Amino acid sequence: MPDTPPTALLVVNLGTPEAPTPRAVRRYLAEFLHDHRVVQLTRWLWCPLLHFVILPLRGPKAAAKYASIWLPDGSPLAVHTRRLAAAMQSRLPDWRVLDAMRYGEPSLAKRLQALRAEGIRHVVVLPLYPQYSTTTTESVRDVVARASAGLEVRFIDDYSVDSGWVAAVVASIRQWRERHGAGEHLLFSYHGLPQRLARNGDPYPQQCEASTRAIVQALGLRDDEWTLTYQSRFGKERWLEPATDTTLQALAARGVHKVDVVCPGFAVDCLETLEEVGIGFAEQFAHAGGDLRYIACLNDDGLHADALVALAQRAAGTGA
Repeated sequence: MPDTPPTALLVVNLGTPEAPTPRAVRRYLAEFLHDHRVVQLTRWLWCPLLHFVILPLRGPKAAAKYASIWLPDGSPLAVHTRRLAAAMQSRLPDWRVLDAMRYGEPSLAKRLQALRAEGIRHVVVLPLYPQYSTTTTESVRDVVARASAGLEVRFIDDYSVDSGWVAAVVASIRQWRERHGAGEHLLFSYHGLPQRLARNGDPYPQQCEASTRAIVQALGLRDDEWTLTYQSRFGKERWLEPATDTTLQALAARGVHKVDVVCPGFAVDCLETLEEVGIGFAEQFAHAGGDLRYIACLNDDGLHADALVALAQRAAGTGA
């Protein structure tokens, strides 16, 4: 019998529908939006609204958006997460590296159960959220707490200013500029969060700011050459500001017509980067006379894999 790998690494992303169809999207959104970390309304109020209003309306619209970015091998988020896990596995031959999803498949809970059944006892869990939030990172921790009995788990909360990760983001921006030239302005667009959560102590906006500062300092940018914004608002309550779409409108009104957008809050490309930014915001900016150029996420880039492997090794106590 082969030796049991001493340590497993679970690289965890948010999740994605299994197909770009209304039924698959509704199934995925139902699981996602049932999470109390994501929507904190009382269940008796939220569940009827979700199932009888939101899902029937959003399912077909979201399916069309997924269809516009779907890859031959599946959802971009799933494809890029698998490739990133494979790149990390090649750098950790003595570990077992697997991708997992908080919502949908491959299920994080099932991955943990399977590892325990194989006799693996030491697991590092790495949520692919560079910046910590109660709505994302802590939701992964909820699953780990429920499904990790019998396992020794090391959990990585964030890597918002990790030097290896910052260097990988900086290198990706520099490579873009070498190939395409620098735009007039660099926009850092992060997924949004209700302001209520930030007021209640969620450190996410502070970590987004710290990530951005580290990146712009390494790039040597002046303060007037970049802006931090937030995208993906949902619902009627106030979300973190400034918003990406309104900032783009303001830039166009100022006569800034070539804007590069990077999304350091996303480890791999997904609906929010490829469709919302790369298609939706780009079309809106074009209507205002501008040219929005999206800089891809790190995905399975070698420097990205190197940085995350180093994080995992340090968490396990095997790295420098």
